[in-house]
Amino acid sequence: MAVDVRPIELPKDVSTFIEVWFDLYRDNPHWVAPLRFERKEFLNPARNPYFKLGKVQCFVAWKDGKAVGTISATVDFKYQDVEKGVGFFGFFEFPDDEEVARALLDAALAFLRQEGMHTARGPFNFNTNHECGLLVDAFDSDPLVLMTYNLPYYPAMYERLGLAKAKDLYAYWIANDGPAPERIQKLSDRFLQKHPEISIRNIDMKRWADEVRLAKEIYNDAWADNWGFVRLTDEEFDKVAAGLKPMVDPRYCFVVEIHGKPVAFSLTLPDFNQVVKPMKGSIFPFGWWYYLTMPKKVDRIRVFVLGVRQAFQYLPLGAPLYVKTWEAGRAANVVGAECSWILEDNVRMRGALEKMGAVIYKTYRIYGQAL
Repeated sequence: MAVDVRPIELPKDVSTFIEVWFDLYRDNPHWVAPLRFERKEFLNPARNPYFKLGKVQCFVAWKDGKAVGTISATVDFKYQDVEKGVGFFGFFEFPDDEEVARALLDAALAFLRQEGMHTARGPFNFNTNHECGLLVDAFDSDPLVLMTYNLPYYPAMYERLGLAKAKDLYAYWIANDGPAPERIQKLSDRFLQKHPEISIRNIDMKRWADEVRLAKEIYNDAWADNWGFVRLTDEEFDKVAAGLKPMVDPRYCFVVEIHGKPVAFSLTLPDFNQVVKPMKGSIFPFGWWYYLTMPKKVDRIRVFVLGVRQAFQYLPLGAPLYVKTWEAGRAANVVGAECSWILEDNVRMRGALEKMGAVIYKTYRIYGQAL
């Protein structure tokens, strides 16, 4: 039977969209099922402020009377100021069936052409501030919190569909099997001794709104020139921060101040995928029990954000932040940390991580196609 790709209406058809993923990954041991209620909220235009910032159309592919694949097409209004004519695709999930995959991609590309785009890139769910990138190796391990996972046949299918690499994003792993590397420890110690005006503190959860405000200022400044960066609005940043708050452990989160002025921050998250995975997408009937009991057993962390205001990027502020995070991880008996994602051409960040003994252990790829 022919493949039928239909545009859907959100939030009315969101359950059909989401349940396709559960069918596709049902037998995969490494997929971490998203919490259905969270994905439904994310895909609800009335609940997610991103829908004010882009034009989004989601599609579902049907074959033999069954929903078998999904894709989204997005025109990000703010990104048009960065690269005019570049649109995004995401939530691209499909069986090992080229007919289905091609029909889905064709529908998304047709939408982007209709909106005047000349280039498509993805996967972005919906832009670089959300989950993005296709895993192209290391399919035999679970993703860490807020990182993507996909079936092993996806990269070859992307290439058969005519999609080509646009940029690689690396995930580094660093085992926490001893003190911080001597080279980084000495650099941090010398730097802080030379600059007594610099102080580092943990974030204050009692002043959450203030901490979110300073993080927003630093984030939008520090990443302004990064490839693919889309500036977050106040409303969107606050929504993201609210979603992250239940996962934030202040032991792993730091603010750097110079003469009392915040100039840098780092946010490292416990790997809540270790909590979410046994819940199998639902709080009920037993998900709540895992949520309450599993946090004590989380033994991996992910360095999620480390940003320095552009005016202070000449200072080696990363070194003391790495050391602080390392020490906090050792105190909590974590086995290691993932630092992700890092652009392939971010030589400075990659060099700092490799000096600490970090190694690339996963590669995520952004693909593109001229329309």
